[in-house]
Amino acid sequence: MSARKRAASGQPTRLTSRVSEFNSRVTLFEPTDLPLAGTEGGSPRRSKRIKLEVKSEPVGDMEDLKLASDSVTPKRKRRVIKDEDSENAVASSSKTPAKSPKKPKSVPQALEKPHPAPSNWRETYDTIKAMRTRFVAPVDTMGCDQAQWKESDPKSRRYATLVSLMLSSQTKDEVTDAAVSKLRAALGGSLSVEAMIAADDSVISEAIAKVGFWRRKTGYLKQAAIILRDQFHSDVPKTADELCSLPGVGPKMAFLCLQIAWDLNHGIGVDVHVHRITNLLGWHKPPTKNPEQTRLNLQSWLPKELHGDINHMLVGFGQVICLPIGPRCDVCDLSKKGLCPSAQKVVKASKSRKEIVFTKVEDLEGSFPEVEIALEEELEETTVNIPPSP
Repeated sequence: MSARKRAASGQPTRLTSRVSEFNSRVTLFEPTDLPLAGTEGGSPRRSKRIKLEVKSEPVGDMEDLKLASDSVTPKRKRRVIKDEDSENAVASSSKTPAKSPKKPKSVPQALEKPHPAPSNWRETYDTIKAMRTRFVAPVDTMGCDQAQWKESDPKSRRYATLVSLMLSSQTKDEVTDAAVSKLRAALGGSLSVEAMIAADDSVISEAIAKVGFWRRKTGYLKQAAIILRDQFHSDVPKTADELCSLPGVGPKMAFLCLQIAWDLNHGIGVDVHVHRITNLLGWHKPPTKNPEQTRLNLQSWLPKELHGDINHMLVGFGQVICLPIGPRCDVCDLSKKGLCPSAQKVVKASKSRKEIVFTKVEDLEGSFPEVEIALEEELEETTVNIPPSP
């Protein structure tokens, strides 16, 4: 604090004199602060400073944040971290150990109050099952359960199932199946944990570039492979909690993976088709807001022996008959039997159309076209919602 400010604040100031080092005939006078009240030994007491810790807002979940930082941070600005706690960071190379996962949060398995079974659910279920025997859906030939059959090693079969499920999120079965085949070829002809770890990220990204969120899934595949190697002996875990501890894996993938890879029926795999169709059928009172609510409701009343079949059945039904846009209620047996409260009626309306026909008429002076106008009826299909019967 300057002498002027101290004088204004009423604090005492003492002047001291000294001879200038530049001219011995010049005497300099300088202010010296007196000890302040409450200080010890004449030295002023230091003020206590509060350390402020600045926390940055995450852009998403931890996996998204790691992938974003890895892709944005330039190499020249990265520093080598020697802290022991930092060695748990997820590695991008085969020599770096995988991050030690936190204790996985248990996946809920039951509701406190079970949801009552909807009326006529068994007739509805059997009707859909009978319809599914009459057509082949994309999930029947290109679903995630098909990836295992191109592998000979049991571990690779289970791992191929997990990889296919991880790639299937927000992606059609046709695109997922093609990406799995291309990734298998890029990794040397077989999907294995070791081959995934050894592959460059660019090789993985190029192979799966057609699936949704391929950049994020590239990181998920590499991180999950390292964790499988270090924590699970390069094999797929046998519990839903352990599977959900892998980056990019949720309850739907976990339960489907257990059913396909290990033949373990521990829960229902609920995707957008199962979530949408069961709500259209009125099986949830009130309607569920997300797939997890749908899963817990279904598991509370649907017999356990049907848990492994309902996903495959309803996915194919949703791909061919109960489409998200323009459902084929006109060919659906549920609509004919009055089992679907959300059924729509297809109404055919006539629409006239003019058709111009050109003909040639020849005479002595030459030929010229003659125009003939014909009217033709055209049928146009529209759908009308049918309110549910009281």
